[in-house]
Amino acid sequence: MSQKENQPQPLEETPAKFKELIEQIEKMSVLDLAELVKVLEKRFGVSAMAPVVVGSATSGIPESEKKEEEKTVFTVELTEVGSNKIGVIKTIREVSGKGLKEAKDLVDAAPQIVKEGVEKEEAEEIKKKLEAVGAKATLK
Repeated sequence: MSQKENQPQPLEETPAKFKELIEQIEKMSVLDLAELVKVLEKRFGVSAMAPVVVGSATSGIPESEKKEEEKTVFTVELTEVGSNKIGVIKTIREVSGKGLKEAKDLVDAAPQIVKEGVEKEEAEEIKKKLEAVGAKATLK
C-alpha cells in the first residue's frame, strides 16, 4: 500500500454529521478503540471481523499442495459442562493455569474458550481431559 492509502481522509471529505465523532475517535488510544469495538459488537450483536472469502488465499496453489497445509495451532472451546461441574473446574484449572474463581467463571459462562494458540497434540489432550470428566469440548 502506498503512504497515501494509509492516511486518514481529510475532514473536508467527511460528512458534516460525522466530523465531531471522527475527531473524538482520532484522539482515542488503541486500547480504548478496541474496547469501543467490543462494546459496539455486544450492543448491536455484530462482529467487526472482516468476512473471509473462501478459496481466495489459496486459489493459485495446486490442489495437491493445498492438502499438505494442515492447521497446526488450535483453540480449545468448552461447549458443555455436563453433570460433573466440579471436575470440569478442576480440569480447567489444571490445563489453563487459572485460579479457582477464574476457572469457575469460565465454566459457568460456557461455551467459552479454554486455551488459544496451542499445538494439535496439546489441544487434543485438553479435549480428552475435559471429556473424561463429562464435559464437551471442540477444537477450532
